[in-house]
Parts: sequence; structure tokens; C-alpha cells
Amino acid sequence: MKDMTKGSPLRLILAFALPLLLGNILQQCYNIADAAIVGRFLGSGALAAVGATSSVQLMILGFCTGACAGFCVPIAQRFGAQDYKGMRSLLYNSILLVGILSAGLTVLCVLLTNIILHILSIPVDIWDNTYIYILIIFLGIPFTLLYNLSAGILRSVGDSRTPFLILAVSTVTNIGLDLFCIAVLRWGCAGAAVATVAAQAFSGILCTYFVFRKYEFLRFRRSEMRADRHRCVQLLRIGIPMGLQVSIIAIGSMVMQAANNSLGSVYVSAFTAAVRIKMFAMCPFDAIATAVATFCSQNYGAGNYERIRTGARIGNIVAIIYGLMIGLMLALFGRTACMLFLPADEPWILDPAGQYLRWMGYFYWVLGPLNVCRLTVQSLGYSGRAMFSGVMEMAARILIVTLFVRPYGFDAICVTDQAAWISGDLYIIPTCIAVLKKVKGSMKRSIDAGHRAEP
Repeated sequence: MKDMTKGSPLRLILAFALPLLLGNILQQCYNIADAAIVGRFLGSGALAAVGATSSVQLMILGFCTGACAGFCVPIAQRFGAQDYKGMRSLLYNSILLVGILSAGLTVLCVLLTNIILHILSIPVDIWDNTYIYILIIFLGIPFTLLYNLSAGILRSVGDSRTPFLILAVSTVTNIGLDLFCIAVLRWGCAGAAVATVAAQAFSGILCTYFVFRKYEFLRFRRSEMRADRHRCVQLLRIGIPMGLQVSIIAIGSMVMQAANNSLGSVYVSAFTAAVRIKMFAMCPFDAIATAVATFCSQNYGAGNYERIRTGARIGNIVAIIYGLMIGLMLALFGRTACMLFLPADEPWILDPAGQYLRWMGYFYWVLGPLNVCRLTVQSLGYSGRAMFSGVMEMAARILIVTLFVRPYGFDAICVTDQAAWISGDLYIIPTCIAVLKKVKGSMKRSIDAGHRAEP
């Protein structure tokens, strides 16, 4: 447990971000290992099948992740205010909401699997493998929600270390299961999906156990175990926009991926390999932004505006510096990194993968303020405003794909993400500044009202 309302903001943010970063890296290491195992043991066609639905996974699983993160914002705020009874009430009602959400999403996604694959323009030669892979992933949605909620609760009270350790064990388990299911049992793409779902189930159950085992103040009292309409509305008001934000961004990515899929399985394989590298490079952005969001949430609950402003500023500076450095690495060595998944004797796939990463690397730094400002706005309770940055990203992706993929092919795919990020920045940076000013005014009025109420 870590109280982030006292002490050096930079040191607290970096200390909290480190386990998050390591956890994200482990997760991406699994994704890389998964792609490498599939590509090496099953071939580039199977790799294309596993990667052909990455955008729809981002849309659906990202909604789950975003919603759970949103549910944890008021929990972190109540922790910062030391209102443990209110915090436990929010915690109980968030569990009820996640149970309903997991059942509904799982049934809906399983029923719509065929339609989703048609929308994504999945090539005929990889259709069967893609179908079985994504179907099994959909069946694992409840475990994805379980892990993200329980890990988010631990992070809300300042514990980013326990979710990291659980994720570390889960990642090793996942890779081992991948090798067993693919190389030994020879289950093909289905084996990769089974390994992923099994590891998610393990991490979700274990993380939930630690939530109630490790922290006594998180355990419900009998009187607190009741559905509360007001609490549910409070949670949904923040959680649903945060989940939709990720899904809205993913809709643009789905349009982008569908356009790329229409170019043929060679470009599907290239795009899949490049996206694995891109997602790995994004890990520090996610860790820094999440740390800043937790820092701001706790200090919002404590009513300390200056620490909120300082935390947001520090987070943006750190994220931009990282983006400049990693962008240069992607531009110079992206093609070489893709050899983790693709043989060196397939330059017709490696060359477009390297091109995608090279062009993206020049603009990678703009992701820093996009992530930090967006999560800062969300952490202060303005998730609806933050969601509109996702709308901007979606609109930019759809516009580029619609106008330029047909005449320019894969070259247009290579500039789509950058256009989306810049569009999101143009909205979220001034929005973050405006929200900080609004929070400052609100806190000042509360303090003035308190002074007037004193005898």
C-alpha cells in the first residue's frame, strides 16, 4: 500500500510506474513469445490468423480493461480521502457490475464471431484458424475482467507490486502452456488461445485472492454487501466512458486492419509482426500514464491541487523524453526486431513490417502527452471529456483509410496511426489544461466555503 498524497511526486510516480512497466513488459514479452512460437512452429499463415483480429480484441478486451480502470478511479479517490467505508461499498458494487458485464459480453461476442470476421475481411486461407482462435479468446472474457478489476483495486491503494508479481508468474505459465499446446499437443492456433485463456484465469483468481487476503481494510463488512444504486451510477458514469474510449479507438483500428487485411496475407503477417513490436514499445507510456492517474486520483481525494498539477506536468515530460528515444530505436532497428517472428529469408514480409515501424518511429513521442493527459482527465472524474479524444483518433483513422488505402496501399497504413495520435493530442492537451483549471477552482471554492462555515 502506498499513500501518494505525501512525498516527492517524481519519486512516487516513478516508483509506482516501475512495477507497472515491468508487468506491461512481461505481458508484451508473452505476446512476442506467443507470436514467435506461432510463427516458428506453425508458419506465417498461422501468425496472420492469430494477428488478424488484434483490433477487435483491442475493442472488446480494451473495453473491459478501460471499464475496470474507470471503476477503480472513485475507489482511489476514497482511499486518498481515507473514507474506507465508502471505498468498500464502491468495491462491492464494482464486483457486481463486472459480473453482469462479463456474462453479457461473452454471450454477445460468441454469437457475433462470424459477423466480426466478415467485417474484418479475413482472407479465406486463414479463416478457419482465425475463427477458432478468436472464439476461444472471447470465452475467456470473464477472466480478463476479473484480473483487470482486482489488479486495478490493488493499484488504487498504491500497490503496483503485487499485480506485477502475479503477472510475472502468469506470463511464464502462459509461455510454457503455449509450447505445450502448440509443440506437444499440436493444437495449432487453438492451442495458443487456450494457453492465453488459462493464464488469464490463473492470474485473475490469484489477484482476487490477494485483494482480500493482503489488505484487511478491503474486506467487506456484512452491512456493506448490498447493491447501491447511487454507487453503481457513480461507477458506471466513469467506467463506461473509459471503456468506450478504448473501444472507439479500436473501431478506427478495426477499419484500418480490415483495409490492411484486404491487401493480402503477406501484409497481414507484416502488420502482425510490426504491431507486436509497437505494443511492446508502448509499455512505458501505459505505465507512466497509469502512475500519474493513480497519483492524481489520490490527491484529488485529498484535495491537493498543486500535487495534481505537478504530477501531470512531470508525467508528460517523462513520457515525451521516452517517446523521442524509443521512436529513434524503432526507426533504426524496427525491421531487425521483426525477425523475432519472421524468417530472414522472407524479405517481402520483413520490408513492409520495417517500413511501418520506421515511419511510425518519427512520431512516436506524440503518444506521451496523449496517454498522460487522457488518463489525468479520467482520474479527475471527467472520463466523458477524455473519451472524445478517442473519437478524434477513430475519425482520423477512418478518414485516412477511406481516402488513401485504395490509391496508396500499405503506404497509407503506415501513416494512419500517426494521424490518429496527432488528432487526439490536438483535443486532449487543451482539455487537460481546462480540467486542471476547473479542479483548481472547485477546490478553492470548497476551501472558501469551509472557512465561512467555521465559527
